[in-house]
Amino acid sequence: MIKLKIKTGDIVRVIAGDHKGAEGKVVKVDREKNKAIVEGVNMVSKHTKPSAKSPQGGIVKKEAPIQISNIALIDPKTKETTRTGVRVEGDKKVRFSKKSNQVL
Repeated sequence: MIKLKIKTGDIVRVIAGDHKGAEGKVVKVDREKNKAIVEGVNMVSKHTKPSAKSPQGGIVKKEAPIQISNIALIDPKTKETTRTGVRVEGDKKVRFSKKSNQVL
């Protein structure tokens, strides 16, 4: 398992694939599969049977996971995609943007 540069709650942009250019907030990160679920990106239609939770059943739209390598973090200052680095400030490790050198 590798160390991922993207965390839950980050604002990201899709840089490759069918949804290239789309932006959203990371809802969940799956470290085992190197995938993330991004709000409003990679929507799929899931056909559901009637159940106690949804007595009607039908077609439900939901986000499908997207490969981590296909998304890039957006720098809150410049609104552009950026890479991240880690440095020690005081006694804490912090992530910072390589473009603006600002703590994320």
